[in-house]
Amino acid sequence: MTRSAYDLFRPERLTTSVVFASPHSGCDYPDDLMQKTRLDRHQVRSSEDAFVDQLFACAPEFGAPLLCATTPRAYVDMNRAIDELDPALVEGVRRRGHNPRIASGLGVIPRVVAGGMPIYHGKLTLEEAEERLARTWTPYHATLQSLLNEARAGFGEAILLDCHSMPHEALDGVARNARRRPEVVLGDRFGASADSFLVDRIEAAFVSAGLNVVRNAPFAGAYVTQHYGRPGRAQHAVQIEIDRAIYMDERRIEPLPSFGSFVEVIRGVVSEISDLGRAGLPLAAE
Repeated sequence: MTRSAYDLFRPERLTTSVVFASPHSGCDYPDDLMQKTRLDRHQVRSSEDAFVDQLFACAPEFGAPLLCATTPRAYVDMNRAIDELDPALVEGVRRRGHNPRIASGLGVIPRVVAGGMPIYHGKLTLEEAEERLARTWTPYHATLQSLLNEARAGFGEAILLDCHSMPHEALDGVARNARRRPEVVLGDRFGASADSFLVDRIEAAFVSAGLNVVRNAPFAGAYVTQHYGRPGRAQHAVQIEIDRAIYMDERRIEPLPSFGSFVEVIRGVVSEISDLGRAGLPLAAE
């Protein structure tokens, strides 16, 4: 039986224009990856946004759908364009200018995991890469766009929250210049992917939960916010990055004993954000 590339959790009744998505929490590692990788199962999970799907699992209770990739990031990265193929990994792919994500091994089919560890012994064929993308990337994004279309049809707008986690060390540079270490990074591509009033309200939801928030540094958003963020067309996209050290042991890839408590913190945030998408709420300050 072929495993779906995603799980979709729908509310009993859609009551908000907000759509939650977790593109990097997938942990269904297929045989064709594990047979080709030079890494063990623990190492290959190092790029995974582990447990993010569980943090936001309550979304349907507040009338919002939750789309979760089951495909792991080490296999296909849902936060990349479908044509971001790496010539150093996929045979027959030609170089097309400089793309820093591809150059670092983090194209749509990654060549490395966290820490720059190579995933494969050799190269993949172009046919294999295209088949992999058709089976995973394409259905995930088709479903995501369908959810956004449904929100716009029902509420006149769509608000996408692209949910991620980040390594604790990713914030070291920002922390040196801050009174309090950031715990959440909101990415709106410096205002290009979402209405500023909306981002202010999302930030306020995290702050009211006791979390320290910064914007666009070190993560401003990648393919998902760039592609789906169209505020001029009433389609907004905001990337959420949460410090993994708050709720998990990064080395063991295990939830901390306090995980349940943090789930409740995020539950309150999800409730507030879902309220932003109720019918009749203005998205611009008067």
